[in-house]
Amino acid sequence: MYKLVLIVAMMIVWLSVHLLQVEEEMAMKTLFQGKRAVNRAAHAAAQQFDKTALSEGVLKIDSSSAKGAALLYLQANLLLDASLMPLHNSFLKDQVEVVVFDIINSDKSFPFYYRNDTYDFEVTLQRPGVIIIAKMEYPRRFSVMGPIEWNIKGAAELVMG
Repeated sequence: MYKLVLIVAMMIVWLSVHLLQVEEEMAMKTLFQGKRAVNRAAHAAAQQFDKTALSEGVLKIDSSSAKGAALLYLQANLLLDASLMPLHNSFLKDQVEVVVFDIINSDKSFPFYYRNDTYDFEVTLQRPGVIIIAKMEYPRRFSVMGPIEWNIKGAAELVMG
């Protein structure tokens, strides 16, 4: 009888460890998808030229169209609605929050060293660019591990031709 109890206990332990591994792999996949989405959003935002300034020979990012392009890319890549809430077919369950959206324009001297102590992020930009930090929460599938929340960071520079 004690062997049967031992076998059942070992199966429970084995199943819990297996579920933990599956949960960790799913969390890493979610993090990578979020990182790619933030990087794409930053790149899209950084490519929004201010045409008036460009006609005067100044490289400058148009802040209003940059924010719109970044949000559009986040929505498309993470399957979010306009308020950054996940759609029914999204792998996320909680709202994505853009906690930092900074545009570094040509009014700064380059190379420009950007530092954000709140989110422990630093980057050196060689030309005008965009910094995005988005807060994302992993939607746990099993209750084997605790909740995971990330501040996903991305930066991109304006690219010419």
